Amino acid sequence: MKQEELFEARLAPCLEEMRWLYFSLYGENEEAFSYFLRMLEDSLAQRKPALRRQDEQRLADPDWCRSSKMLGMMLYPSCFAGTLNGVREKLPYLEECGVNYLHLMPLLDSPAGKSDGGYAVSDFRKVRPDLGTMEDLENLADACREKGIALCLDFVLNHTSEEHPWAKAARAGDPVARSRYFFYDNWSIPAQFEQTVPQVFPTTAPGNFTYLRDCGQYVMTSFYPFQWDLNYGNPMVLNDMTGNLLYLANRGMDVIRLDAVPYIWKQLGTSCRNLPQVHTLVRLIHLACQVVCPGVLLLGEVVMEPSKVAPYFGTPERPECDMLYNVTTMCTTWNTVATRDVGLLRHQMEQVCALPRTYLFQNYLRCHDDIGWGLDYPWLFRQQGQKEVPHKKYLNDWFTGRWPGSWSRGELYNDDPRLGDARLCGTTASLCGVESALVSGDPDALERGIRCDLMLHAWMFSQSGIPVLYSGDEVGRLNDYNYHGDPAKFDDSRYLHRGKFQWDQAALCRDESTVPGRIFQGLRRLETIRGKEQVFRADAEVTLLDAWNGSVLAIRRRYGEEELIALFNFSEQPQTAACPAGRLTDLVSGQELEGGSLTLPGYGFLWLKKN
Repeated sequence: MKQEELFEARLAPCLEEMRWLYFSLYGENEEAFSYFLRMLEDSLAQRKPALRRQDEQRLADPDWCRSSKMLGMMLYPSCFAGTLNGVREKLPYLEECGVNYLHLMPLLDSPAGKSDGGYAVSDFRKVRPDLGTMEDLENLADACREKGIALCLDFVLNHTSEEHPWAKAARAGDPVARSRYFFYDNWSIPAQFEQTVPQVFPTTAPGNFTYLRDCGQYVMTSFYPFQWDLNYGNPMVLNDMTGNLLYLANRGMDVIRLDAVPYIWKQLGTSCRNLPQVHTLVRLIHLACQVVCPGVLLLGEVVMEPSKVAPYFGTPERPECDMLYNVTTMCTTWNTVATRDVGLLRHQMEQVCALPRTYLFQNYLRCHDDIGWGLDYPWLFRQQGQKEVPHKKYLNDWFTGRWPGSWSRGELYNDDPRLGDARLCGTTASLCGVESALVSGDPDALERGIRCDLMLHAWMFSQSGIPVLYSGDEVGRLNDYNYHGDPAKFDDSRYLHRGKFQWDQAALCRDESTVPGRIFQGLRRLETIRGKEQVFRADAEVTLLDAWNGSVLAIRRRYGEEELIALFNFSEQPQTAACPAGRLTDLVSGQELEGGSLTLPGYGFLWLKKN
């Protein structure tokens, strides 16, 4: 099919909706909308044949991402292998890990010292020079495609760096450039915003505006002073940012992560979070991808409770994000580790399980960021009498080793004594007690820590969606305290789990007499089992069972005629749990068991397939 014919065929089914959505935001601005359509046509013309063929394959198999074989890993290219070419050279290691979905953390050009980990982008079409070039990124994408590895890249929608050309022009007084941001020459309107807009980082970056002394202006900066919020009320911003996103898709990205998507529409008198216009914008971006790169998925970063997360999927007829972070399950899982009580996790999973099976989540235990305790505190208070502030204090004391008897080792981020609030940092292994056990030389404690680590991963593999490892967790990486001596990092405890990849530890991955080898091989066995069983597909039916034990979570997965019962003991002590009657096979050990009542060792788990 010729280029013009393909564009018309892709555009025709969605043109009227696209026009209606666009005009609902910007009025009947035919000039801006025509520019948007030309940009889409140009982007499609620039899409190379290999990517077009992949688009057609995925259109023919839209469930390619729901396979039980999907396994992801997120990593910082600089920490993992130094450069993008270094990552390409290390692809055989990722294959050995079983990874077929690779999430690269921010790598676009951003100012040193004012990058917020790469989320302050100064050029959306340029790779950070220390990592390589855009050609290197495209070569990596080509190499991944040949190996069947889907590539994900972060795209920061909400803001740019103050070093972005638009921001520099705005600072110099260009009125067109200023219209891309929120500029005010006095405090009147910013003061009104501050009355209703929550602060993202109240201790490290208080407020939502920054005063620019050199030009006498206030500019909206929801995150950090060097990250200027974009004004999507200006159609130029949507047009150009969508163009930037499609440019990256055309470099071979398979998944585009939409960073901080709930924040992208600002309106005076509101919280500037989750406004209806946000969904209109995301739907427009989805339609743009449908025209240019229909094989590309949009991953939404919505760090909120399930009731606010689910709307970002849109509807089956009008999808918005193709995949979302399952952030609530992640933080509720760690809450369960500290409390040994699965009640809140059951409650939260009941909400997730009630969502349509077509919804696709990205599941994880740890990520590049901190763990924020965004728990359902009204439920905790009603059911267990737990109050928010003392409960958060207990969690943070447990995971930092302050609580008597705690074996966990983490550090706090953005600690706010006034609110009794803080976020938690640390690697999975260190939070599970592996680090403290190695320091003390206690073999029983080490066994407990490794069992906890593997059980939590088994739980993550049992959730519906794409499981994603955080680079280093596959070999039990411990906290990296070197950041304390780095002037550029010492005040950001997230670098505790963002250290350099330990290739000397990875070299031990086949040696099960070592901690890295035990964890690596243990995870590989679980991943292999998961990949062979259709019951682990992302679109399987999942329900909660009652184990009649407050420390044991029980779920049932069904797909076609297959059924799996999974039990997880969140206590370090052995626990007896109820299980549906019948002959069952433990997929991990191969042992035949009779249901009814089963005993799990401390931090034990069972994957039981019905015979």
